[in-house]
Amino acid sequence: MRMSRIWYREQSDMIHIRGFLARRVAMPTPFAPHIILSHNARTELQALVRAYSTPQSLGLRAHIVLRAADTDTPTNLQIGRELGCCNHTVGRWRRRYLALGLSGLQDAIRPGRPRMIASSTRVQVISVASELPQDQDRTVTRWTLDEIVATLLDALHTDTISRSSIWRILQDVDLKPHKSEYWLNSHDEDFDAKAQTICQLYAKAIESYQQGRLVICCDAKTGMQVLERKTPTKPAQPGRRERREHEYIRHGTRVLINSLAVATGHIAWTIGTTRKATDFVAHLKRASQNLPRMERYDWVMDNLNTHWSLAVCRLVARWCQVPFEPEKLKKGVQRRAFLRDPRHRHVFHFTPKHGSWLNQAELFFSVLHRRFLARGSFPSAKDFERQLERFLKDYTIRHAHPYRWTYTGEPLVRDTPFSRTRRQQRQGRACFSPRPKPFERLLYSPRPYRRQAA
Repeated sequence: MRMSRIWYREQSDMIHIRGFLARRVAMPTPFAPHIILSHNARTELQALVRAYSTPQSLGLRAHIVLRAADTDTPTNLQIGRELGCCNHTVGRWRRRYLALGLSGLQDAIRPGRPRMIASSTRVQVISVASELPQDQDRTVTRWTLDEIVATLLDALHTDTISRSSIWRILQDVDLKPHKSEYWLNSHDEDFDAKAQTICQLYAKAIESYQQGRLVICCDAKTGMQVLERKTPTKPAQPGRRERREHEYIRHGTRVLINSLAVATGHIAWTIGTTRKATDFVAHLKRASQNLPRMERYDWVMDNLNTHWSLAVCRLVARWCQVPFEPEKLKKGVQRRAFLRDPRHRHVFHFTPKHGSWLNQAELFFSVLHRRFLARGSFPSAKDFERQLERFLKDYTIRHAHPYRWTYTGEPLVRDTPFSRTRRQQRQGRACFSPRPKPFERLLYSPRPYRRQAA
């Protein structure tokens, strides 16, 4: 019994001594892992820190990694004091970056609480919202949350469900039945073949130009309004934008018929008040005089009836020195076939129906609108024509260049396009959105386009 007491006292003294020494001797602290950044990795992290659209949490984590990679090898405690955060936070994101790289700076996916709504009810909500209201025997033509609730309770006899629950279900799958957008379906059976032919001309335009073959895109911009602001425009000042008068005076409209050389970007134009067949023929004559002399010309244009009129066929027959037989060109199909004849020196290529966006002249019209028409104020139609002539000449001399055409004419399918939120990207939702922000492009790169399976 005595021996046991002595042993217990020795053990307690030993424990007391250990605890006493532990209060005076500093515990060993492990060294923070050193981070070595490549030039590209450092550039990406600096871009995240500088971008205004980067979330504050992500910017802090990127700043932590950049500071940890400095040559003075700061400790977690030093970095935390500089950035105003805890040293444990610094250590966490240091380790996450070393283990996972840039993707390690994202928030980890949290499971959350279990779903309270049955899967069958969720499927019913999505199914109803994916159909038109008329298909569910509703009197409205546009879905709302109240209409979806009424449809579910009346027709499908589901359990009680709130509007907020329906909203969350639709948000999870990025389904927005209250929104719509216009969509134009081309009914041209030969759309793919025509698009590929035109895109091949664009792809080989520079090479063909060196071989004596010129590709020309021709189109007309109609309804250009000659507007005069009632009061002069006030220029921009420090802290204030440019101000334009809301009310204006109309001075009529003008039509610009333009031809764009794809290989060089140079243009030839005519300005008038109409776009009749005679106007188009006059433009073709002027364009042939102003554009470079070549052995062959390929004209790309839309299916407007003035582009394949009998007068145009007569002009092409004279250019190509082939017999002109009006009795064989009474129908539009015959005229278009005559103009598309590959044996001619001047060959016309018509864009498919509802495919005028394949014409590169539309790209120049976009430049014209932004640089000249959008903010112009013209006191008269003559002044408008004079300023437009000056702009077109200046563009030809100083800014003309071939456009970069990326569409190849093949059907494109995107599995998961750019998403609006990080959660959508993780869950793989397919929704179109504007250009992603810098941190979204770095962390959530979209899946590449792939060809549609035949």
